[in-house]
Amino acid sequence: MEVDLFIPCFVDQLTPETGENLIKILKHVGCETHYNPKQTCCGQPQFNSGYTKETQEIAHKFMKDFEGERMIVSPGGSCTGFIKRRYASLFDEAAEKQQAESLSNRIYDICDFLVNVMKVTDLGATFNAKVTVHDSCSALREYGMVTEPRTLLSNVKGLEIVEMEESTTCCGFGGTFSIKQKDISSAMVEQKVRFALETGAEYITGTEYSCLMNMKAYIDRNNLPIKVIHIVDILANF
Repeated sequence: MEVDLFIPCFVDQLTPETGENLIKILKHVGCETHYNPKQTCCGQPQFNSGYTKETQEIAHKFMKDFEGERMIVSPGGSCTGFIKRRYASLFDEAAEKQQAESLSNRIYDICDFLVNVMKVTDLGATFNAKVTVHDSCSALREYGMVTEPRTLLSNVKGLEIVEMEESTTCCGFGGTFSIKQKDISSAMVEQKVRFALETGAEYITGTEYSCLMNMKAYIDRNNLPIKVIHIVDILANF
């Protein structure tokens, strides 16, 4: 199967190794990958801030960058969830709406793609550590992904999942929310990391790097004995 790669901004700029590991995983399950270097932001930050016109312009470009019929795979449930659930609503013209709906139906988070498209739940990965899982708000509520990340992690040799209290509660990032509501955001990430620490886990993992980045900043600032790691970087250990 041939697939296109969509690498979200955070991954592209801050953890390019996660993008490389995505390619490693896809090749491992028999996919031929294509990467368009002209791809840019999907428009989610602009949309969430109320800039509809600017979002439409970005969405036009995004749809052009991913023309064709190939499935699109991404290591980001937030961006893919936004595209799946919101792109078609941006346009009134029938042709544009149809193009957006087509794109929405072709784009997948890597966990969903592996479990439900490729029917792969065991990549043969090994990761010797206790891991707790953070359920990203966007991946959970926007994309609608619930069981797939844990299904994949449960088949990683040496990995023990230890569930934290309120794993589905927001970490406090929320894009511009962490800037506009700094005090509330800070209290939320403190609680989230405290719940993770109480499990005795060595790592917090998830499908969305923006959440992990937010927690990592708090962890580093307070010299706490826990790390963050994207689920893709765990699954690529084969």
